[in-house]
Amino acid sequence: MHYLLVSFSHKNTDLITREKLALSDEAKREKAAKELLCCDSINEIIILSTCNRIEIIVSSKDPYRSSESILQTLSKTSGISLEELEGRADIYEDNGAVHHIFSVASGLDSLVVGETQIAGQLKDAYKEAYEKGWCGQKLGRLMHYAFKCAKEVRNSTDISKNPVSIASAAVAMAKDRLGSLGGMSAVVIGAGEMGSLAAKHLRAQGCNVILVGRNLEKTKERAKEIDPNIQVASTADIPRLVNSYRLLFSATSSKDPVITNEMVETKEFQRLWFDMAIPRDIEPMKNSTITLYAVDDLKEIVDKNMALREEQAREAYKIVGFYVKDFFRWLQTLEIEPIIKEIRAQAKEAALSELQKAIKKGYVDKSMEKNIQKLLHNAFNRFLHAPTKRLKAIADEPSADTIVEAIKFFFDIEDEVGLNRYKCEYFMNLRS
Repeated sequence: MHYLLVSFSHKNTDLITREKLALSDEAKREKAAKELLCCDSINEIIILSTCNRIEIIVSSKDPYRSSESILQTLSKTSGISLEELEGRADIYEDNGAVHHIFSVASGLDSLVVGETQIAGQLKDAYKEAYEKGWCGQKLGRLMHYAFKCAKEVRNSTDISKNPVSIASAAVAMAKDRLGSLGGMSAVVIGAGEMGSLAAKHLRAQGCNVILVGRNLEKTKERAKEIDPNIQVASTADIPRLVNSYRLLFSATSSKDPVITNEMVETKEFQRLWFDMAIPRDIEPMKNSTITLYAVDDLKEIVDKNMALREEQAREAYKIVGFYVKDFFRWLQTLEIEPIIKEIRAQAKEAALSELQKAIKKGYVDKSMEKNIQKLLHNAFNRFLHAPTKRLKAIADEPSADTIVEAIKFFFDIEDEVGLNRYKCEYFMNLRS
């Protein structure tokens, strides 16, 4: 069995392509999962689909054939040519796959390094796969360790504490100026990556969000991906919205300002606006009730926190590396103990079978049966003591896989012996 992961993210794919690849709709995920599980090379599957990434995580008998099937399925569902997907995809196997998913769970592969939302999204993806029967013990134990690793990264580093994007810096500054954003309402103009990030950070602070976009249907889809509680409005509503709420964040790709002085009415309440776009979305304001921050005002915060975040990321990657190594060591332990028991069981069965034949043929008196059983038990314990000790000792060694497979072959031990007793209890502390 191999771990395999096919990844499309902000690192290798532009937004338009990610939108086409997205399996954000439950019915689409279900169709893709069922189709892939029909492939004889794929045992289990988890599908993680967010606005910034799609990760197809599988346990596979044949990684090459499985990756081909995954890319063909994604090509069919997205309408993107197979050749383009092959050129873009990041494909990881075994150690690389485990390292990647641990990094993703820990927020190290995110657009905003250290963000914690991805861990919750991954837990939701695993929960869906587990409950729908798409995955079991093999991916279950991988997820168990991924969440364990992510928790250790959060607890042992400050990587999630300092904002490193313009959007997160803007929300952090708003919180600093107002004390708390909980229960407040904010208008976010622009449903692209920057606007979506701002909306995510605002929702994380308990702020109500009105997301504004040119295409109302696409904006609704994006809002649903971020948080079902987000309200949606069209760009035609901007003049009304800018005069109705205290908080405003704007990040469109418009070449001309989308908010002008002519739109702004004088109000009794103070307004705090953040222009996150280049070129600017908001004209320099003449209204004294509006405090306006542009990209340059936020960049200093971003640069300072980026240096701190990079230092913390190095520490986080050390933790990920440790957990990857520990994961495979743990798997090896799970593999070895049942094999030792199986060898002992085979030895016992052979000895007792021969004893019964000897009794039946009259070579051994029936009254001696129990004493001979004890003798045989002690003899095989002594014979297997040294091999058992050596087998346990090599559990941490790179050569363990080869030795274990050889032992399985010589003793005719089934492949499933060793790793079929573990159950990942994902439902425990799912949001911890």
